[in-house]
Amino acid sequence: MSKMAAWSASWAPHLLSVLRIITAFCFMQHGSMKLLGFPKPMDVSLFSLMGLAGTLELVGGFLILIGLFTRPVAFILSGEMAFAYFMAHAPQGFWPVLNHGEPAVLYCFIFLYLAAAGGGIWAVDRLLGQRQ
Repeated sequence: MSKMAAWSASWAPHLLSVLRIITAFCFMQHGSMKLLGFPKPMDVSLFSLMGLAGTLELVGGFLILIGLFTRPVAFILSGEMAFAYFMAHAPQGFWPVLNHGEPAVLYCFIFLYLAAAGGGIWAVDRLLGQRQ
């Protein structure tokens, strides 16, 4: 095994956790704006489609951030982002760069990856699994 392959193998679980944490931190900001008006206020009714999206983004994002129920939550959030893309962005044109859907596409596939890969080495899921 080459040095690069050995380095990659040893750091992959850590970098998976870093990807999960940074993605969740950025994702939570969307829910925070919708529900808490931070860092930018939005006028969103809690009992609306945007309110539901904000709840999924804030609560689901927090669960992903700490790595609790990572796989099922990531799967749900991946679906939310696919739904958001096809509902809000795709009707504006085919290319994500032009319809402003790139973040939704990226979140969708990062969450789909996390649903398959799990939360990595720094996740509450891992701690709970070790205690059983």
